[in-house]
Amino acid sequence: MRRRDVLGWLGGAAVYPLQARAQARTPLVGGLILTNPEPYWSCLREALRAGGYEDGRTIRLDLRSAEGNAAALAAHGAELVRARADVVVAVQTAPIRAAMAASSEIPIVMIAGAPVETGLIRSLSRPGGNVTGVSTTVAELAAKTLESMGVVLPGLRRVGVLVNAADQDFGKSMLGQIEGAARSLKIDVRAFTIRRVDELETAFSSMVEDGAQAVIVQPSLPRPRVLELALKHRVPAIASNLGWAEAGALLCYAPDLRDVCRKAAGYVDRLLKGGKPADMPVEQPTVFELAINLRTAKALGIEVPPMVLGSATQVFE
Repeated sequence: MRRRDVLGWLGGAAVYPLQARAQARTPLVGGLILTNPEPYWSCLREALRAGGYEDGRTIRLDLRSAEGNAAALAAHGAELVRARADVVVAVQTAPIRAAMAASSEIPIVMIAGAPVETGLIRSLSRPGGNVTGVSTTVAELAAKTLESMGVVLPGLRRVGVLVNAADQDFGKSMLGQIEGAARSLKIDVRAFTIRRVDELETAFSSMVEDGAQAVIVQPSLPRPRVLELALKHRVPAIASNLGWAEAGALLCYAPDLRDVCRKAAGYVDRLLKGGKPADMPVEQPTVFELAINLRTAKALGIEVPPMVLGSATQVFE
């Protein structure tokens, strides 16, 4: 008799209950983000619920934010591995890297900007490894953002860009796209890399002295402080995330977050059913939204043209 048959015969009675318990285990889906967890987590919960996954009933969710502390990402990633997460949804480049470092086996569903350029995956069609998901960057995004800004702010010739040092891989890619689009539109760009929250005040002061008429913000920066300083220095803020526009940024041109979350939830579903991330091509956004915050426009004395309001998908008043 072969050894594996002997083991099966001796342990069959004990193994069967264990298998039954394993099959009955409610899947655990972890989540990891550097900062600004909303509206991401609410959107993801809603998308999963629409797909039949109810937290606490058919699935367990452990959605975490490092609250802007990049050093905490590794600890969160390790804890999700110890908790035996079945899938991890990671938003933004630094959390994705932390999840990848924590495990090369647990499937990771990313929501990321420029995943190929930042080295997260090999290609969109063949991501490889244990990472797949949704890319939130397309080539024309920066150009569309600057074009929209130019319509809202006629005569726009200089913008500042706030780059998050804690998420610098995406920051470099984002800045490169903005600079490329700005050259064709004859707009000057000056970047400010933020390592600590207390550097934001100096960055805004320098921006104003430099004549910046607006600031593009990397979405992983701390939202409340950036928006507070933008109003204080009367520099309209723009970010590629709807949560920023709702919170007080003047303008947002970005992929539709609900569409992105629906796509991410679809990956979670396929992975929980046994799919392999390496075999799942990464999707790109197909639906975009333009959001305008009229409260901010009024506070800054900016008249938003009717044509922009007419094309906006969301207007916050």
